[in-house]
Amino acid sequence: QVQLVESGGGLVQPGGSLRLSCAASGSIFNIYTMGWYRQTPGKQRDLVAAITSGDSTNYADSVKGRFTISRDNAKNTVYLQMNSLKPEDTAVYYCKIVVTRAAGTLRNSYWGQGTQVTVSS
Repeated sequence: QVQLVESGGGLVQPGGSLRLSCAASGSIFNIYTMGWYRQTPGKQRDLVAAITSGDSTNYADSVKGRFTISRDNAKNTVYLQMNSLKPEDTAVYYCKIVVTRAAGTLRNSYWGQGTQVTVSS
């Protein structure tokens, strides 16, 4: 199996910063795209940022210039640095990775358990 452990969420004032981490472990042969999504009650889960195995990135328009996604392949970990946080960034943040568990097998997606980010004064 594949396990994802997220950390770094919490309460922060508007304008503040947080850094989320998501570490993957288990039966992993190769990791492809790694990403962060967020969800608020009653709404769908939306992409925040993603990074490919070649380090290409894409961001939701609402976070461009404020959030930065990065990955450490040696640690199977993806990060989301969030600066200039706004109240509308409040959500549960989920990481998602796409992996193969052995050579020549199909790619599968796995989700983290979610971490709450609250931006409030």
